[in-house]
Amino acid sequence: PPERLLTDEGLELSHATNLVAPFALTNRLIPRLVESAPARIINVISGGMYTQGIRVDDLQFEKGNYRGSVAYARAKRGLMILTKLWAEQLSGTGVTVNATHPGWVNTPGVQDSLPAFYRIMRPVLRTPEQGADTIMWLAASPEANNESGKLWHDRQERTEYRLRNTRETEADRVELWNSLQVTVGSVA
Repeated sequence: PPERLLTDEGLELSHATNLVAPFALTNRLIPRLVESAPARIINVISGGMYTQGIRVDDLQFEKGNYRGSVAYARAKRGLMILTKLWAEQLSGTGVTVNATHPGWVNTPGVQDSLPAFYRIMRPVLRTPEQGADTIMWLAASPEANNESGKLWHDRQERTEYRLRNTRETEADRVELWNSLQVTVGSVA
């Protein structure tokens, strides 16, 4: 099996890039966002999260056989959970928090990380402009300013879960938050 990809701080790369970094950045910006309200936080997740639940007992994929695509999907699931937590935390402040899945976009990341998928799906992959559409809509549209804590795709609200075993518990949400606080404190 492939080895885990680690940052210089010893964090699994997908966990660090797609969960720890947004957690640290967003939490540091929240006071300024509240001061500047109305403001919007937009998290870009992946449809890969539909295949994974959060594993709060193994956020850095240290157990079992490492698979980069699964680590990425778990991190994106975690980012969706954070979207909901921030939306709850910021309710009534004028700051909205939403997530979007841009669809499968023809990017170097897809080409390099999922070469078999890319070869098969290349004819139907979206352009970067198509992938960015809902992100830009969430950032600028008056309609999206009234929504918070939701997942969007093609300017439509979507479900966060497709499989029952990917749902987290309230205890998972609390443990994820607490674990990220510890991680951010240890690498800050």
